[in-house]
Amino acid sequence: MGSESIRMIGVVGAGQMGSGIAHVAAASGLRVIMMDSAPGALEKATTTIGRNMQRQVDKGTLSSGDREAALGRIKTCADLKPFAECDFVVEAVSENLSLKVKIFQELDATCRKGVILATNTSSLPITRVAAATGRQPEVIGMHFMNPVPIMKLVEIVSGQGTSSGTVAVTRDLAVRMGKTPVVAQDYPGFISNRVLMPMINEAIYTLYEGVGSRDDIDTVMKLGMNHPMGPLTLADFIGLDTCLSILEILHDGFGDPKYRPCPLLRRMVDAGQLGRKAGRGFYDYTAEAKK
Repeated sequence: MGSESIRMIGVVGAGQMGSGIAHVAAASGLRVIMMDSAPGALEKATTTIGRNMQRQVDKGTLSSGDREAALGRIKTCADLKPFAECDFVVEAVSENLSLKVKIFQELDATCRKGVILATNTSSLPITRVAAATGRQPEVIGMHFMNPVPIMKLVEIVSGQGTSSGTVAVTRDLAVRMGKTPVVAQDYPGFISNRVLMPMINEAIYTLYEGVGSRDDIDTVMKLGMNHPMGPLTLADFIGLDTCLSILEILHDGFGDPKYRPCPLLRRMVDAGQLGRKAGRGFYDYTAEAKK
């Protein structure tokens, strides 16, 4: 099966990532079934998608007619039964391995034979998720970047049993959705977080050890390395709890002390200072939240 035969995509999870994936899939002409069992999640996601598409209309990158057509291609449901109609599925729930395994077992039992099941994980092992199903060749990682409608990159992650055909179809589908795919192998952190998280961690160590101030560390990377935002600002945007979780996966997976999370990062997470989403991290966002 080639990507051209994919007409309907199932998206499990209607949070920030799931709604973003549904957005770009529908905007590219695909029909979408978005599933979430949390009360109010589907309504919130539908509102968010409509608002974000309206921003595209306002910027002139999407016509009003195309917006209405795309929104009309999105259906919602509270269980996985309608996924029997899907030609491809992307799971986008929270980064919890046992939860993902459970969902993939249910998808394996629900979806037609040969349908590819993708997980939008940033660091969890694709091979372990695939091993819980009876279709290892058709299980793959499809790591979208946040915010999904804006960021072009999709990391396609091949597990131990993933077939070359599954990789090819998933790459082609990413291109259909307006994304630029790169292929990574299933090792801790893949490409993106294996490179990014040690940099963020080292920036936190630089602050922790008093080598430089918060603003100076970010300024060095913005002006000296031409990064669009400094590593401490980026950590706040990602979420310090997410950064800590990924670093722990890297540290456990490789057993290498260079991935050891900085004690300051652990202390901030323990204090609930998780970054932008919590109103405070390395920077204070309380005024922005009130606005």
